[in-house]
Order: sequence, then structure tokens, then C-alpha cells
Amino acid sequence: MKLTHVLAITALTTAATAGAQTIELGLTGGYAGGLSGEAFVHSPNLIGPIGVKFSVAYARAADAINDSSDLGAGTFASYKANGATESGTHAIVGLDATYGLGELAPGIDTTLYAGARYGMFKSTEDYGSNINATYSSNSFGLGAGAMVGYALTGNLSLVADLGADYFFKSTINQVNNTASGKTTDSYTTSDPNYAGISNRFVRPGVEFKVRVGVKYVF
Repeated sequence: MKLTHVLAITALTTAATAGAQTIELGLTGGYAGGLSGEAFVHSPNLIGPIGVKFSVAYARAADAINDSSDLGAGTFASYKANGATESGTHAIVGLDATYGLGELAPGIDTTLYAGARYGMFKSTEDYGSNINATYSSNSFGLGAGAMVGYALTGNLSLVADLGADYFFKSTINQVNNTASGKTTDSYTTSDPNYAGISNRFVRPGVEFKVRVGVKYVF
């Protein structure tokens, strides 16, 4: 999580240099590859309509293991039929440049954003009796979207966030817990077995997001 700390420091330092600059704190929830929540800090109008936003999002994966994948011993769907389960999480850190379009209608403001992403993805297929396989991958990416705010009071607004993120392929780590003990494997993108493992481990390529929540302006 060292990258998270670096991005947080970058965002807070940028905000601090703005002096009396307005700061927005927001919390939204919705869907992004599963039920998802995001917290953000936004410093708008640092240079004209241009600002910066730092965000951290977390989601429970709606689909963690590809049911049709077969690593040579039957599809995962066949194991699910006999009681196997799946679970997964997505944690995404974002740092965006923003562009404020101003008040498009009374009380309604719109902000466009685009920037870098760092995603931390994990999925587990579980067979009970402490027998399971966990796949994990950390990936860089790019994202863009728009936030629309509707003022409720002088400082509090409803906010809707619509956007999409894209993540590049990266090394996949696998940890197997079996009756005979634990084994670990790592698959780089050039590994001949990468395609099969990547097909089994569901994580974002392109991920669309829709969230609504509130933001408070300081």
C-alpha cells in the first residue's frame, strides 16, 4: 500500500499549497464491478477551472471466478454445482485532474475528471475444509468520468459520479491451500500459462462505474 501513501501525500500537499482554496470531501456508493463505495478529496479551481482529486474506492466483486474456465480438471461451474464458492475484492486508488464546467442550471454543477489508477484485485475459489485458491494482481490504469452535484445547502450537495476505468494486464500471483500444504505461483504476462489463469481470475479490463452520494464543501 506504499503507493496509496504516496498518492495521498501528493493530493494533500497539492491542496495545502492552495492556501484558502476550497476543498470538497465526498462519499459515494453504487456499482463498479460489484457493490462499491468511494471516498474522495477534491480541490477545484487551482488554476482557473482546473483542479485535482484524490480517491479511494472499494468493491465486492459481483463475479470473482469465471464459471466456464477449465484448468484441466473441469470447469469451475462444475465445482460450484458441488458446493464450491467464490469471492473477490477490488480496491482502487485514483489521482485525477479535474475541469469544472460551472453551474449548468440553478444549483447544479458539473466537473469532468481524468487521471491515473492503481488497482489491487483479489479473487478466491473455496472448496471448504481449508482447501482454496486465491489469485491477486496489482495493476496500473487510466480513468475518466463526470461528477454532477446538486446543492442541498450552502455547503452540502448531492453528487452523482459516472465514469469508466481501464487497467493494464499485470503479473498474477496464486496461492493454493491443499490437503498437502500451501503452494505459491506467479505468472507474468509472457508466461505460457498466463492466458488460462487470467481467464479464470475475473478482474477489470474496462470497468464502468455509477455511484451517488454526498459532498461537503469547506
